[in-house]
Amino acid sequence: MMKKIFEVQKPIIGMIHLKPLPGSPNYDKNKFDMNAIVKYAVEEAKILEQAGVNGLQIENYWDIPFVKGEEIGYETCAAMTAAACAVKNSVNIPIGINVHMNGGKAAMAIACASGAKWIRVFEFVSAYVSYTGLTEGIGGELARYRKMLDAKDIQLLCDVNVKHGSHFIVHDRTVNELAIDAQEQGADGIIITGFSTGIAPTKEKVIEAKNGIHLPIILGSGINKSNAAELLQASDGAIVGSSFKAEGKIDNIVDFQRTRDFMKEVEKIRQEG
Repeated sequence: MMKKIFEVQKPIIGMIHLKPLPGSPNYDKNKFDMNAIVKYAVEEAKILEQAGVNGLQIENYWDIPFVKGEEIGYETCAAMTAAACAVKNSVNIPIGINVHMNGGKAAMAIACASGAKWIRVFEFVSAYVSYTGLTEGIGGELARYRKMLDAKDIQLLCDVNVKHGSHFIVHDRTVNELAIDAQEQGADGIIITGFSTGIAPTKEKVIEAKNGIHLPIILGSGINKSNAAELLQASDGAIVGSSFKAEGKIDNIVDFQRTRDFMKEVEKIRQEG
């Protein structure tokens, strides 16, 4: 699946964190209207592509505080589709979609409209307590929605033990058992994260998740130039956000040189095997 989308080993997916969108509490049309939001996203996409990343994931990161998937509005889907189409038309690398919080159906609709190749799903099976409260698995509903849209080519990259939440409700299940559950229920890839944005999972957690898994294991947080060699040895690719931003701060614009230096390290790792 990874080679089909990215045509490279251990692909690196750069994040496009959209500015607050219409309908979200921090949207300010006098500061960043839709034209400005799209322009900023396209600018970051071009920087990431020029620096060598292999794909882009677009998400409504600044639509805080988030709502549950079933409460995501039409305005969010419309705005994200506009941004995703503009980004896709500005680059020659594949894009994916993530909609907070656990908005799998919204993400699938946007992906269909924009030509995205995958969506990220925070909770495909099981449940955890997220920012928005109890967040339950949507795998069954989402798989049927994908079938209804005839969108089988859009891949489901699904988190296990995802960041920014409490998993005490499933504390009697190991990360590996949860990953196997997701695989058995139809996930196309498994994402492993640390505790929060910018925090990496341990190598041991990634290795544990891989036991008995034939799907690709993707790092979902915290990878940087310093830990890339160790973590990419144990995984099949990574989603990178904070590390590509100026000064490593998530609210800054993407920095070409930071991204290029990271990708040079990844290229060496690929050559070494």
